Amino acid sequence: MRIAVTYEDGHVFQHFGHTSQFKIYDINADQILASQVVDTNGVGHGSLAGFLKDESVDLLICGGIGGGAQNALMDAGILFKGGVAGSADQAVLAYMNGTLDYNPNVHCDHHDHAHGESCGHHHENGGCGQHGHSCGHHH
Repeated sequence: MRIAVTYEDGHVFQHFGHTSQFKIYDINADQILASQVVDTNGVGHGSLAGFLKDESVDLLICGGIGGGAQNALMDAGILFKGGVAGSADQAVLAYMNGTLDYNPNVHCDHHDHAHGESCGHHHENGGCGQHGHSCGHHH
């Protein structure tokens, strides 16, 4: 199985459509066989699902993800777990152990984020709700 994680500095990047890197893991039932960081080379919302399909990804782990991107992933046959935060490596291990903390209803309702904005769970680098945008994840 091949898993991609939206990736930045070792952590799950919080906005799928703005990710500049994925960390891709090849796993079997009980271990990570290999992993690599790949650049998206500026591919945006519309093409990221195709990028992942071309990389033979089976599952995406990410932070915030909009409805259009969710549909594109489903059309490409890629499963996803959104609303995930923290270490990318730990997220993959948690998925393998059946303990991944994710939000099955994650959705980002707004478009045209300014640079540096995020959508998903709040974290130390800023979160959803900056600059007047909201996606319903306020606690």
